[in-house]
Amino acid sequence: MKKIIVGSLVGGLLIFIWQTLSWTALDLHRSAQNYTPKQDSILAYLNTQFSETGSYFLPNLPAGASGEEQNKLMESSINKPWVQIHYHKAQTMNMGLNIARGFIVDIFMVSLLCWIISQFKTNSFFTTFFATILTGFIAYINVPYTNHIWYEWADIRMYLLDTAVSWSLCGIWLGWWMNRK
Repeated sequence: MKKIIVGSLVGGLLIFIWQTLSWTALDLHRSAQNYTPKQDSILAYLNTQFSETGSYFLPNLPAGASGEEQNKLMESSINKPWVQIHYHKAQTMNMGLNIARGFIVDIFMVSLLCWIISQFKTNSFFTTFFATILTGFIAYINVPYTNHIWYEWADIRMYLLDTAVSWSLCGIWLGWWMNRK
């Protein structure tokens, strides 16, 4: 049990540190948060158009649209602009709570992996390392890459870099820690 707890805490911390560096000091995700000098007028306009917080995809149809209506919209939208908007009526970010939640999620995620690794009948540094890397890539393929397929995220390579670095660091740690006698 000690191996799982310590492995989870340190592994989660390593992933958390990389995520923090990636999004702050290294600014690797700038292309996912581009600046426009027209932001004030765009926000003012959007505030007059949306009545509630939510995610919007434009162009779109109301729920319950027929297949024929969907096909017409798809055909008429080819080679025209589209946008995905995550609209919030008010910015209420609680940085301390968000940081704590992110760190706890990273620890929990690594604890699940540590439990799986602890069930291996035979284990080695490389088995643990590769299991950790593969777990990271499963998570990457499931969300960032699948969303990129449909929504063409601009910085998908940075998410791949995040996966490779953070899960490699975690894998090196777990490979050593989980195989100590």
